Amino acid sequence: MRYWWVNHKQTFRHEFEGRYIWSPKRKRDGARNRFYDFLREVIPGDVVLSYASGAVQGAGFAVSYCYTCPRPAEFGHVGEAWDVVGWRVDVRFQRFARVVRPKDHLSVFVPLLEQERFSPLRLTGDGLQHVYLTSISNTLAQVVIGLAGETAAFSTTAFEESSSILVERELSGQLEWEDIEQRHILEGDIPVTTRRTLIQARVGQGLFKDRVSRLEKRCRLTFVDNPAHLVGSHIKPWRESSNEERLHGANGLLLTPTADHLFDRGFISFDDSGEVLISPVADVVSLRRMGLDPQNPPRPLPLNTDQKHFLSHHRKEIFLAAV
Repeated sequence: MRYWWVNHKQTFRHEFEGRYIWSPKRKRDGARNRFYDFLREVIPGDVVLSYASGAVQGAGFAVSYCYTCPRPAEFGHVGEAWDVVGWRVDVRFQRFARVVRPKDHLSVFVPLLEQERFSPLRLTGDGLQHVYLTSISNTLAQVVIGLAGETAAFSTTAFEESSSILVERELSGQLEWEDIEQRHILEGDIPVTTRRTLIQARVGQGLFKDRVSRLEKRCRLTFVDNPAHLVGSHIKPWRESSNEERLHGANGLLLTPTADHLFDRGFISFDDSGEVLISPVADVVSLRRMGLDPQNPPRPLPLNTDQKHFLSHHRKEIFLAAV
């Protein structure tokens, strides 16, 4: 279990009541932001402390891994300066019975803040504007939770006792996003056969799979080569691609459904040499049970230039590993 601190600012009500945290993927100038990329390191069971209006208002258990999601519509004008697509983690927030104002406990907080590598606060107790999500020490987290009188509620035992919340859920926004894209295709001024082909590509079948098969002959993880057991897995997701990219053979890998899940959710990726990359948040026991041993990874298979181009996008925008 790791502890995180989120400085909500204007989006506190939407995120806390909506039970999630969301950030853009980049700063306005296109540069990566450590405090946005931290979302990629959160795993279910981690505790997120919620800070807004000068106080830690509550906390919650993360109940999802990070995933790509459109900017929440409820942000309205507040979020207009941000990218349309960002990172999201679902968090089961609950309010503290007693909020914790760091300024009221500076003698306790200052020594702890001085030891934090990425402190969320100034030594005055004010929030740092450039920090959205940051990792904090167990000591700082336990002091805050203790001051709120909530120690037992956010223990490892408490999470394990409510582990049913770990059931994989529909990723908020993604299905709606794909449905909207599909509706655009159906309503667009394009031939009926092309519409059908683009929609088949959404699930990795049809013409897209055929084109991928000209470049890929087997699953890169399991080496299964029977087409009946393979899907055409988009490297740059279907929902984010242009119509041309949705059917581009180099924008795909042939994978078994299990490997497709790992790749689509960002638990694995590939470097330009074809070596498998494993996210630090991936569950190693599960990976081994799915046929991927991190200590004995599959031999790399070559990639062409276009595939490398699409994989660069996957590593930057999907793969769950902070820069």
